[in-house]
Amino acid sequence: MKTIVTHIGPDLDAITSTWLVKTFFPGWEEAALVFVPAGTTLNKMSPDSDPEILHVDTGFGRFDHHQTDADTCASMLVYEEVKKEHGADPVLERMMAVINDVDHFREVFYPNAAADYWEFWLVGQIDGWRLMYGENPIKIMELGFESLDGIYKVMLNKMWAEKEIETAITFETKWGKGMGSETVNDEVIHQAQKRGYSVVIRKDPKKGYVRIKSLPKPEIDFTKLYERLRADEPDSTWFLHASKHMVLNGSAKNPDMKPSQKKLSELINVIVEVCK
Repeated sequence: MKTIVTHIGPDLDAITSTWLVKTFFPGWEEAALVFVPAGTTLNKMSPDSDPEILHVDTGFGRFDHHQTDADTCASMLVYEEVKKEHGADPVLERMMAVINDVDHFREVFYPNAAADYWEFWLVGQIDGWRLMYGENPIKIMELGFESLDGIYKVMLNKMWAEKEIETAITFETKWGKGMGSETVNDEVIHQAQKRGYSVVIRKDPKKGYVRIKSLPKPEIDFTKLYERLRADEPDSTWFLHASKHMVLNGSAKNPDMKPSQKKLSELINVIVEVCK
């Protein structure tokens, strides 16, 4: 039976390198997991002597990096094999850069590195799991695999959104720059806000739904915009969020809501007129 060997108390690199093998190596999806003291191998075997047994992040073999001072990690070494089989994956390329940073402790240089919100990211969660489930490394690995699956999906959406932003319509409001995009990807709004757009509008080209959001600044108030849109299209369903930072039209959660009939360009013109 195929077996993946890594070290006891798996960290982000051990979890990710194992996830890569089980996710992208053909035939390794159901591989068994075995844990050994860090740096050692299964039954003191040579780390690369059996093609049915892969050592990752331990054992000083081809998928370990502790025998070198190169700026790499086990996950990056496994990813090099993934590239040989499947070609380069832009999402994995960016994920591996973060994994390698963490494995070399460079996250301490991230902005506001001591802030509490960093304890909510995967590295903080793994530290918690190791405290809670130190005697159950399988559980730690399974939780890590689920998280990495989710991160991969989020990164796909993020990179798609980045491309959408490149071709989006930009405009000016009294609160700062705005951006509009016709896309089914709602992550466009989130990424645009992170890039400093004060007002962002997304129109779903399939369902016609509209989402208008602003940065959560106290001086921004969409009440007048909401009233104007509701007056322009009384047969469409418009909702003003209590924060006054969101105007919503249509939702997958409420199939009875009626979408706007305005084109994206027409909606942007209304925003510019009301929010000038």
